[in-house]
Amino acid sequence: MKSSSLSSPDYRGRAARATGPGPLVAAICRNWSLLRKSFAFAMLGAALLMILTMPLHAQNPKNSRFIDVTDNRGGNVLEMVKRREELSRSGKIVRIRGYCRSACTILTTMPNACLGPRARIGFHAPRIPNTSIIPPYVDQIMGSYYRAGIRDRWFGGWNRSLNMNVITAREYVQLDPQTRICESIKLPLR
Repeated sequence: MKSSSLSSPDYRGRAARATGPGPLVAAICRNWSLLRKSFAFAMLGAALLMILTMPLHAQNPKNSRFIDVTDNRGGNVLEMVKRREELSRSGKIVRIRGYCRSACTILTTMPNACLGPRARIGFHAPRIPNTSIIPPYVDQIMGSYYRAGIRDRWFGGWNRSLNMNVITAREYVQLDPQTRICESIKLPLR
């Protein structure tokens, strides 16, 4: 019986045949040029589709004097602080519409913000997601953005409440007279 070591030419040849490319890899190699062209054509089609549909989505915000924040659930407070800075620098009027709650509420005191006449604003304690744990200092960060009666209510208990404390835009303005109702939003006559 003939012995073969791992380095013998006979063994290397058998190993290459046993572990060589399968039929799928071989087919891909044979058709590589066709695959590259197909991929390039698909990418070109996707880019063309994006270009054709972009004006439908982007034209209005670029040409508008307004940025609407509508039905915002809040989220991460530090991310909302960054978003607030972006919106403040936008040079546009930020209209807060619908239901603004949680971290969204820090947007209400931007110099370029106004509340939609039918807006509702909801306050509750900041929490670690999916828990009832109130992290330290986050309520202080949020409270630093509030003014007047809103700030008083925040530090008077809203900052520790696990329940949502909801007020209307008009009630908000009564508590913080520096906040404005958006004049650009016309309500239908009844």
